[in-house]
Amino acid sequence: MREWSGEDLWRRMQEGTAPRIIDVREPVEYYEHGHIPGAELIPMGEISAALGRISKHEEIVFVCRSGSRSGYVCQFLQRLGYERVINLAGGMIYWPGAVNYGPESEGA
Repeated sequence: MREWSGEDLWRRMQEGTAPRIIDVREPVEYYEHGHIPGAELIPMGEISAALGRISKHEEIVFVCRSGSRSGYVCQFLQRLGYERVINLAGGMIYWPGAVNYGPESEGA
């Protein structure tokens, strides 16, 4: 599974070459703890129902709080033939500028 760091994605965003970003956290996490600018919310439990909106040919970064749920989503999609999925390693915990996350609140 391909993984990017928060810095990798941030750099791509600054260059204007960022892929589609899908946040797989729950709505309360997305809205109350902040999210990556431009990220779409599709909670992990809704990914199967949303497959028609996720192209197998599109490069997509998946994000969650720590990189665990988004990693599972990437593995699931790869088994279905999605080859261009990327997990955001460390998730929002290590996203530059994250709100209510970060290494100091890792246990949250």
